Amino acid sequence: MNKTRVLVVEDQTMPRQLFEMLIGASEDFELAAAIDSAELADVYCLGNAVDLVLMDVITRGGRSGLDAAARIKRQTPQVKIIVVTSMPECSYIDRARAIGVESFWYKEAAEESILNLMRRTMAGESVYPASTPELILGRASSLEFTARELEVLREMTGGYTNTEIGERLHMSVGSVKAHVLSMLDKTGFRNRTELAVRARESGLVILRDENAEN
Repeated sequence: MNKTRVLVVEDQTMPRQLFEMLIGASEDFELAAAIDSAELADVYCLGNAVDLVLMDVITRGGRSGLDAAARIKRQTPQVKIIVVTSMPECSYIDRARAIGVESFWYKEAAEESILNLMRRTMAGESVYPASTPELILGRASSLEFTARELEVLREMTGGYTNTEIGERLHMSVGSVKAHVLSMLDKTGFRNRTELAVRARESGLVILRDENAEN
């Protein structure tokens, strides 16, 4: 039986070694390579036999795994991709779907093993979690925030003012202020700076680099 060749793109040592161990011990997968940056992942897929990529979202040097996944899908669309991440940022799932990524797996909150997800993906399934992992921010659950509040909060982590956020999201300043006050009320934080810092530290929202690829 021909084994599925897997490229692991993961910058954290322990998860990368775990993936390598699981793949090495399996009967139907073999490790093509393990690299710590997404920068050249697409180049590797072009020049080597790869059937499946386990792609972290944020890799060494801040290189985006989602940007690399988009390049892979353009250049070698037959290669299947599973995005793996510990970041609960809700936009990652939407971006992965839009790119054409087959499956999505949360490292800490997954309900099934990565090997089982790999087998399902190679069998033609597209497997995504029903929701992002729940986080506690102050006295609020992340599930309590509306989609619009999360958009405003994401911009807040970039240090933008209410006026700038309104311009970027095509909202009135009054609406931005209302969303900020609602989130402060839910979390119990004292001010918008504390709210933005805690949100960024938790990984609940991560402002995308505007120079990144689509």
